[in-house]
Amino acid sequence: MGDLFDFWFEYRKAIPKGFTRLLGKIAEFCDSGIPVYIFTGNHDMWMFDYLQDELGVTIYRKPVVKEFYGKKFFLAHGDGLGPGDKGYKFIKKVFANPFLQWMFARIHPNTGIGIANFWSKRSRLSNGEKDVWKGEDQEYLVRFVKETLKKEHYDYFIFGHRHLPMQMQIADSWYINLGEWVNYTSYAVFDGDKLELKNYRSVNV
Repeated sequence: MGDLFDFWFEYRKAIPKGFTRLLGKIAEFCDSGIPVYIFTGNHDMWMFDYLQDELGVTIYRKPVVKEFYGKKFFLAHGDGLGPGDKGYKFIKKVFANPFLQWMFARIHPNTGIGIANFWSKRSRLSNGEKDVWKGEDQEYLVRFVKETLKKEHYDYFIFGHRHLPMQMQIADSWYINLGEWVNYTSYAVFDGDKLELKNYRSVNV
């Protein structure tokens, strides 16, 4: 559901160093016939066509609505949804600007990726900090779910972005945030009837 990478930018002839085993495993899934869908997040919005062409994944850049076994899902990374957060919404438009992307691509990869890695080391996850629950009235995605449900029903809203595992019932719908794999190793499974948030460590210890 996005932020697969802390930073990702596809130069015409180069991609960030590392991630070989992860990319290899994704390729293995796709080659065996298992479809893989990746949402771009605010950390890796500069995915273009490399993963799609090289690995065979499907990339989503905007929210998607799907129906599985009669259940309606609203799927999105989650950044920029809901009220407020105007500063980030402005920055997102800047980062999504094709001309500015073209300008960044003119920077040598050693410099461009070096700048990104410098800022990455200053992030909360890199410093061992966890996202915290801000309260129902301050959570943008909770407010987004409530406003959306006034117009249309969904059984499940699935997001990333907050990096905090959450499973919250709102009216007769569920808001699920998948969390992240630095602190929580959390993920969700839908068995055709219900969706459950799980932890990889607790399953495989």
